[in-house]
Amino acid sequence: MVMKASLQLKMGQSLTMTPQLQQAIRLLQLSTLDLQQEIQQALDSNPMLETSEDDDQADSNDQQENSHDQHETASAQEEQNTDSQSSDWDESEAAPDWSAEDQTPDTIPDDLPVDTAWDDIYQSAPAPASRGEDEHDSDFETRNSPSETLHDHLEWQLNLTPLSERDQAIAHALLDAVDDRGYLTSSIEEIHSGLFEGSEDDPLELDEVQAVLRRLQHFDPPGVFAQDLQDCLMIQLNQLPPDTLWLRQAKLVVTQFLHLLGNRDYAQLLRRSRLKEDQLKEVLGLITSLNPTPGDSIDRTEPDYVIPDVIVRKHQGRWRVELNPEIAPRIRVNASYASLIRRADSSADNTYMRDQLQEAKWFIKSLQSRNETLLKVATRIVEYQQGFLDHGDEAMKPLILSDIAQAVDMHESTISRVTTQKYMHTPRGIFELKYFFSSHVGTAEGGECSSTAIRAMIKKLIADETPKKPLSDSKIAAMLGEQGINVARRTVAKYREAMHIPPSNERKRLV
Repeated sequence: MVMKASLQLKMGQSLTMTPQLQQAIRLLQLSTLDLQQEIQQALDSNPMLETSEDDDQADSNDQQENSHDQHETASAQEEQNTDSQSSDWDESEAAPDWSAEDQTPDTIPDDLPVDTAWDDIYQSAPAPASRGEDEHDSDFETRNSPSETLHDHLEWQLNLTPLSERDQAIAHALLDAVDDRGYLTSSIEEIHSGLFEGSEDDPLELDEVQAVLRRLQHFDPPGVFAQDLQDCLMIQLNQLPPDTLWLRQAKLVVTQFLHLLGNRDYAQLLRRSRLKEDQLKEVLGLITSLNPTPGDSIDRTEPDYVIPDVIVRKHQGRWRVELNPEIAPRIRVNASYASLIRRADSSADNTYMRDQLQEAKWFIKSLQSRNETLLKVATRIVEYQQGFLDHGDEAMKPLILSDIAQAVDMHESTISRVTTQKYMHTPRGIFELKYFFSSHVGTAEGGECSSTAIRAMIKKLIADETPKKPLSDSKIAAMLGEQGINVARRTVAKYREAMHIPPSNERKRLV
């Protein structure tokens, strides 16, 4: 068998993503924080980019350039003006120029009088005022101290407590066993066995550990160093004034009938505690005023701020959608550097500057495309969900990605990128764009109802229920069916759990 070589020519079509398209897609899916970092990185790496807040460049040398250079500069400036208009960004005033010539005299004498200080003749230059100081725009986060943890708070109190060296070691061992809730993660016996046994003449006794523990249980917040929930509640009750109303009855319920209280078995609790219903109500009011997790009262989290990408407000009876001008620094092409590029010059420096100018234009164009797409999608969402903006969650309409994709003539993947980690500021609060998309449930009339609206209805029904006899999931499903919404009991339970609402047996209260 003889193998012969042959040459064949085939034609085909394939989709290739250009670097410009890849950059536009990458910028489109970035969050506000990531976009700010991306823009700052571009400003640091590309000399052709600058922020619009920078001082205006001197144009005395630009007038000596030839007509080609002027044409390049005009093209770059025209593109920047187009970008500024499309994103509705307002140019801010340039910062004042604090130059050294304005703060020092023109001439300095050769000799100064004897025993004369510099400050006696010339005043020191005043420190420039911080930007926005008059408008109270101080950065409060930089002034705040780092967040304090529960361990730091307890250790600070321990350092102020006079203890012997032996008790200090016991106290530190107990402190190391406290979790973030304020509970001990180990028993007293385990902590005692893990400590040193001391000398043979003076061994460490269990009573010493318990004595130090009782002293530490008076620390702030009340209830720390507890071994379990019952111990935590009793520590807080013991710290109340002796003349507190219903204090004795509250201690009785916590020490003997806490399991009945946890199961909401009020009938058994009334019979065994020998309390009347109105008395038990007062006792439970005192118990519920206690903190079962005292460690949570110490704030350990840094504030998490959400910067909206889109702002929605009502103007003259119509909803208006606009981009937030503060989400990213305003950038433009540096006209002075762009004017230095010459078309006929093929040197390495000129080639580098020409490439950087092209990348700067691509980057600005990608930002403009991102803003246009975000504004277009947000506008369509507001058009679909005007009922939500006017009346709340119960008026939310079913909406999926394909509905918006068809309305703006884009692919669903593009809509998914636009709505991920992008936030909209509305009169009802700040919501992620994906919040406005939800599945639907059929109605008796053949229509559709949004799952968000059903959640709001369930939440409203539970808020209006009788505490003595809370609504079950089956009852809620039946009540929704009376309103024409066909929803199963399992669906009601799923929505209720998603809203972190306990079941009916745990919502039962004594009134």
